[in-house]
Amino acid sequence: MGMGTSPVGMGMCQSGPVGMRTFPPGLVYVPRDVGAPSCPRPSSVRCWGWPLVPDPPHQCRTAPPPPPLPAPAPLGGSGGGARAPIGAASGRWRGRALTPVNDSPPVAPRCQRPRWANTGPGAPGRAGCPRPLLAPSGPGPWEGASSGAGGGFWGIFVNRSLALEKIKCFGFDMDYTLAMYKSPDYEELAFALLLEHLVSIGYPHEILAYKYDPTFPTRGLVFDALYGNLLKVDSHGNLLVCAHGFRFLKGAEILHYYPNKFIQRDDMKRFHILNTLFNLTAPSPAEAHLYACLVDFFTNCSRYVNCDTGYKHGNLFMSFRSMFQDVREAMDSVHLSGCLKEKTLENLEKYVVKDPRVPLLLSRMKEVGKVFLATNSDYNYTDAIMSYLFDFSDGHKQAETPQRPWRSYFDLIVVDTRKPLFFAEGTVLRQVNTDTGKLRIGTYTGPLQHCAVYSGGSSDVVCDLLGVKGKDILYMGDHIFGDILKSKKRQGWRTFLVVPELARELQVWTEKSELFEELRSLDLFLAELYQHLDSGSSERPDISSIKRRIQKVTHEMDMCYGKMGSLFRCGSRQTLFANQLMRYADLYAASFINFLYYPFSYLFRAPPVLMAHESTVEHGRLDAGEAGTTLAPWLAQHGHPGQQVAGVCRDSSGEEEDDGEA
Repeated sequence: MGMGTSPVGMGMCQSGPVGMRTFPPGLVYVPRDVGAPSCPRPSSVRCWGWPLVPDPPHQCRTAPPPPPLPAPAPLGGSGGGARAPIGAASGRWRGRALTPVNDSPPVAPRCQRPRWANTGPGAPGRAGCPRPLLAPSGPGPWEGASSGAGGGFWGIFVNRSLALEKIKCFGFDMDYTLAMYKSPDYEELAFALLLEHLVSIGYPHEILAYKYDPTFPTRGLVFDALYGNLLKVDSHGNLLVCAHGFRFLKGAEILHYYPNKFIQRDDMKRFHILNTLFNLTAPSPAEAHLYACLVDFFTNCSRYVNCDTGYKHGNLFMSFRSMFQDVREAMDSVHLSGCLKEKTLENLEKYVVKDPRVPLLLSRMKEVGKVFLATNSDYNYTDAIMSYLFDFSDGHKQAETPQRPWRSYFDLIVVDTRKPLFFAEGTVLRQVNTDTGKLRIGTYTGPLQHCAVYSGGSSDVVCDLLGVKGKDILYMGDHIFGDILKSKKRQGWRTFLVVPELARELQVWTEKSELFEELRSLDLFLAELYQHLDSGSSERPDISSIKRRIQKVTHEMDMCYGKMGSLFRCGSRQTLFANQLMRYADLYAASFINFLYYPFSYLFRAPPVLMAHESTVEHGRLDAGEAGTTLAPWLAQHGHPGQQVAGVCRDSSGEEEDDGEA
């Protein structure tokens, strides 16, 4: 996709740096029908494929500029007002239009879901044909999360193009991927066990009064082991949010600890990223909340004297670094003792989501390729969890596959993988005695055995046993570092990140759209103030009121997600987690179950990303007549562009469009 009008005949007028989905001041863009004549635009305006809900007349029209600040009502401008809810006659998907499609054949005939056409960049599973994004029923991937009117969000989002028919092997992590743990019940359990262990090693009994608060933590936070602060940062280390215990720091307080409002992320001894759901021993939201509770307790306890780097009690000094080490040792103890796993297995219905679509999807995947499981959990725990997930002997009404042992769904099963070491040199590959759960002596060197279980090994061993190479594998996991980053950088595997929080994120994105629109209008208004100034100008616009309003709207947006805000952004700035997701995950979604609604011949197509100079500098524009003359020979050769089969664009000769990968 290049400059000018988007290929679907509708676009969004854009000015400013790449990535800012904005209107030029004084213009409101209303999409036109396919084939409508081009709308006149200023030369500084770019068109990009971010369509809005059609609203006649289909043309660019002049609109009054935003009112001066301060103003009691939200600023006017482009696209203001609440959006239609998802599931209504028209809706939006992360700011892009979802238009009902009634004249296309169903792509997933076994799943009767409403189908929506999405044409924006980064669209869920975009391949130029309609995709099912919404499901009106069924268990949600994150307990208690809802998409509003439509039930669950079932779209798969694309960072890099991927042709699903080229995938020869599907790999899975278990915890928070195949096995989804119910939130906040599971985090509450882990949090209580960690508190009990800390008390057993000498921490005050009063900390047992703290209860897990699911509205406070989020993934991707950074713990500062020097000052005891929980930080939310962007990909460069710039501070977005700073909290000391449950008290959020502002202005001068932040400058006291971080004079440049910046941290050195490569200082791994001081700054520790809490970015996984299943952090080897306990969920990281529980770990992050525990740090906040401990700092809050010692800060407010009269027996302790507050210092910048810790607390004094008589002749004793406890640093934040030692507190961090104690929590990590508590997590190791909870893991090694097996108490968290024991409590989980005692009440699987309370802590583990059971979905009848899991065996259905895996059976379909095994029909088109190989399937393997690689988990850090030991065999006994893996066997108990997987047996529960695949056991529908009680005659579950929604179960669509015959009852059979869970191991039969996989070509290879590897436990105790010790990721991320698994993606480097790995460990010794040993075979597991499935009757006793014990390991057989010696390194396994034989061929792959059906329904056998192995322990340890490495990603290279997996490729050798299954007879596949890097890009043949699509690996799915929840750990941005242990599952996604390492498998991508060291092995070249294609990657799918499970982000259960996405359901909640999308719900807020759609329900609170007026806040995002106001923030965009504020950014535009701020840019407009400097548009006609140059190096000879002595005028200095007063932007203090605009900046205060931006801060207020950003705070209000953050509070819609939780006390620490969104997993992906703070106002218009993306978080470290969001940057890692876009950089290392080829695909992502709230659950891997979303693959059930896509054919295995599907092409996940990511649109090209323009650099700043490409998004702001015009190409020479052809008028409508010249464009038609230029395209005529191509159309005659390739046929009508709407000719598609199974989600992959085909020309008249039947040749498939490549996925863009080498």
